Amino acid sequence: MKKTFDHRQFRGRTILVTGCAGFIGWKVSQQILEMNKRVIGVDNMNDYYDPALKRWRLASLKKHPGFTFYRTDIGNYKKLKKVFEAVKVDAVINLAARAGVRASVENPWVYLETNTKGSLNLLECSKVHKVKKFVLASTSSLYASLDMPFQETSRTDTPLAPYSATKKGAEALCHAYHYLFGLDISILRYFTVYGPAGRPDMSIFKFLKNMDAGKAIPLYGDGTQTRDFTYIDDIADGTIRALRPTGFEIFNLGSDHPVKLNYVIGLLEKHLGKKAKIKRYKLHPADVTATWAHIDKAKKMLGWQPTMPLEEGIKKTVDWFLENREFLLNLTWKE
Repeated sequence: MKKTFDHRQFRGRTILVTGCAGFIGWKVSQQILEMNKRVIGVDNMNDYYDPALKRWRLASLKKHPGFTFYRTDIGNYKKLKKVFEAVKVDAVINLAARAGVRASVENPWVYLETNTKGSLNLLECSKVHKVKKFVLASTSSLYASLDMPFQETSRTDTPLAPYSATKKGAEALCHAYHYLFGLDISILRYFTVYGPAGRPDMSIFKFLKNMDAGKAIPLYGDGTQTRDFTYIDDIADGTIRALRPTGFEIFNLGSDHPVKLNYVIGLLEKHLGKKAKIKRYKLHPADVTATWAHIDKAKKMLGWQPTMPLEEGIKKTVDWFLENREFLLNLTWKE
């Protein structure tokens, strides 16, 4: 008889989550805490977008007795070492990253510092302290070809921007540490993540803010570009499932259901009850025109698949925006 088990279960008790005040890190931490495990949260609270939103997320985590927070930059090895020395860590989920394709073209150095060097620092600490499991958050931006759906074996050595290049560097370091030191590592390539309390620099929240105010939304290209939008709760679930022992594996986490950006704008109009005015911009050379995740590997090895339909996920996102409208409109938004 074939043995069955809960893929979400991880025998370790204490999980260090970097970027815990970020969008994905917050939701992952929340779900781990709900499993009655301990979360050691690390975040530098940078101002890539208004830190008030990060403080909002962090405040919700601090209400849980199993949560401990360290304001630390993973790019600072000396300070990071002290966290590992202070508490016995069973697993690391590295969700701390500088995100944003276009922003990485303007300031590539900070991306190298966090995405690549920061990952190296965490790997070194994990090696020294014999951490059982290491999970790295990577990105679908590595897939620069148009041969879709993207499989984990698809070509990823032609990144189009420093953001994806620095993520590829982190992936390569993970393989080296697995090969040299036997670290058990899962790499997760996320496809466009959205949902309540999402990043204000992402298209959905930029669109919502402008549509609500009657301002034109910035649209790069003609809106026919497709994205594999994936709901935050599904992404967090897949991330936690990746804590199981794998040796060294790479997994796509996406919806396997790409849609045109114009369709998403239509859903936002429907649930917000307002028509979008559009200001068009030329498509940035670092932007890919389409993403589509092949997720059979995650289904088979992690027992994971997305459950949130895009239409319902967008409604939940709009509802959260409206419920927190006053707080959100008081944030400093970068155009």
